[in-house]
Amino acid sequence: MGSRRDVPHTAPAPGGAAAPTVVGVDACPTGWVAVILRAGAFAGAETAGGLAELLPRVPDAQVVAVDMPLGLLETGLRQADTLAVSIMAPHRSRVFPVPPSEVWREEDYAAANQCCRRLTGRGISRQTWGLAAKLREANAHRDAGDYRLHEVHPEVSFAAMNDSQPVAWSKKSWNGQAVRRGLLVGEGIALPDELGLAGRVPTDDLLDAAAAAWSAHRIARGTARSLPDPPELTATELPVAIWY
Repeated sequence: MGSRRDVPHTAPAPGGAAAPTVVGVDACPTGWVAVILRAGAFAGAETAGGLAELLPRVPDAQVVAVDMPLGLLETGLRQADTLAVSIMAPHRSRVFPVPPSEVWREEDYAAANQCCRRLTGRGISRQTWGLAAKLREANAHRDAGDYRLHEVHPEVSFAAMNDSQPVAWSKKSWNGQAVRRGLLVGEGIALPDELGLAGRVPTDDLLDAAAAAWSAHRIARGTARSLPDPPELTATELPVAIWY
């Protein structure tokens, strides 16, 4: 397992590389969807049932930004989520608190809910528990040594693109998707109308993957910020932070 000495809190700047390749990944109904950027511009989209299938398709990626909690604390709530909630105000429901690691080791919702109440004084929603399988999957990849993986929150990323203001419209609405796509275009990320198999993924998941890729590009260039700064650390000294 990594230590604070050998696991960077953020990816190093690309060391002179003119066109870093980065990937933004979001969960979707069929598994995962990824948007690939080279030199900050759209370079492709992929979809796969699991990260073990998806990540080998982008072996040259310097940073993989994932819209999934990476790093679970033994006790208490994560500073990353508390800070993200403050950024999202008044749309606080777009960020959910991530319970301690013990909750995610439970086998079913009832046990997880009871465990969460014991540890935090409040339960876990069924929507949050629905992320359990993918949360475990993403953390397993980083825990196994793929330190390219960084946690992002697309709504935090979109707020950063939008002069530090959260997008007012829901990401599932016409207005919300149009605004988010426009923000990406303003950052040089133009998603094409035709995306092959990835185009079958719900639009909001694709937009989230693109926002994650925007953050990944900032991480690769060394210009990203983190919530908190510096990150918290897990018991194995892996960083716990949302990057944007």
